[in-house]
Amino acid sequence: MFESQLSLSEYLSAVKEVIRITFNEPVWVKAEIRNLNIKGGHYYLELAEKEHDTDKVIASCKATIWKFSAAKMVLKFERESGIELSRDLNVLIKVKATFSPQYGFSVNVEDIDSSYTLGELAKRYQQILERLRLEGLANKNKLLLAPFDIQNVLVLAPENAAGLGDFKKDADALAQAGVCHFIYHTATFQGNTAAVSMVESLAAGLAQWAKDFNSAPDLIVIIRGGGAVNDLAYLDDYPLAAFLCKCSVPIWVGIGHEKDRTILDEIAHRSFDTPSKVIGGIRNLIVERTQQVLQSLQSIKLLSQHQIAAYQSQNDQYIKVIKTLVQNQMNTTQQMLDLIKGNSQYFAQQQIKLASTQVESLLRETLLQNPRNVMAKGYAIVRSQGKAIRSIQQISGNVIQVELQDGMINTNVKEVIRNG
Repeated sequence: MFESQLSLSEYLSAVKEVIRITFNEPVWVKAEIRNLNIKGGHYYLELAEKEHDTDKVIASCKATIWKFSAAKMVLKFERESGIELSRDLNVLIKVKATFSPQYGFSVNVEDIDSSYTLGELAKRYQQILERLRLEGLANKNKLLLAPFDIQNVLVLAPENAAGLGDFKKDADALAQAGVCHFIYHTATFQGNTAAVSMVESLAAGLAQWAKDFNSAPDLIVIIRGGGAVNDLAYLDDYPLAAFLCKCSVPIWVGIGHEKDRTILDEIAHRSFDTPSKVIGGIRNLIVERTQQVLQSLQSIKLLSQHQIAAYQSQNDQYIKVIKTLVQNQMNTTQQMLDLIKGNSQYFAQQQIKLASTQVESLLRETLLQNPRNVMAKGYAIVRSQGKAIRSIQQISGNVIQVELQDGMINTNVKEVIRNG
């Protein structure tokens, strides 16, 4: 049926020989460490290559760093790069192919280029930062106004982190003094799930905050203690950074590294080296605002005193002017009263004189018209039945009385002659 037949071991042994001859010299290969296990001093790795756009794995194999070279090789890599050899790192490694009929294909790692890994991390860092800038997100949180007073703070940190303990020492003192209130939420800060864990925890924390409080927190604090440099790489994540950029609350971060920065340091409202410095910044801002308030109160007090003094001086001037105007008005009124009084007296005297003259005239006229005076001039009063008459029509009967100055004449009327 077949020209030749080989057993599986014979075939795989042939493949092993071909690989040994063809790939006898080590070669530098770029790959991502998808998994890593350490057993008995040996490092067992799973290497992979992914498509740039889809992250689809297009190649993978096993790799081994044997114990006799692992200590020196790994120590050299971590010392030069400052990064712990772990999964999810992009590495440039010198490998030599090996094939075992029993265990299959793998490569032995003979060296690791630390500069390549640093360059890959830096490249990804810059790509994320540039994307945030192009989308207008990079400075969005930085441009938020700093809170005037910090009263309520939402804190995100790894559970039981040493940095969280350092933070809480001063935070608890502020809380006990009633100066500031802190709500704590935890998340994973390293590993493949770090970014997702942080976003979910922060989103849940803000949702719960909205239920418990009437206003947003004054500040969001993200802290963690120190750790390996490659642990920070998990925080260089675009979805996490974009989520934080879009927060309408100022974000302060203290990741626990004085030299190394993460994307969170780039986009945060304020960045601190350590969690202790974050709480120190909060305390300093509260003290600064308190001092500003005290200074403002003192300024208000001084300005008020100056203003009161100015108003008092102005009021004193107004009172003087009013008193002067009132006195002048009183003087004018008094002068007018004196004038009116004088005029009244003058006119009264004139009226009295006129009235006296008129009375005297009337008295003279009255005296002149007295019947006795009139009769003394030859006039007489005629009466009829005891009543004085002035017309012949008033004569009643035939007897009239004629009164003269010195006596009365009773006479009989014989004839009445009318005038004209």
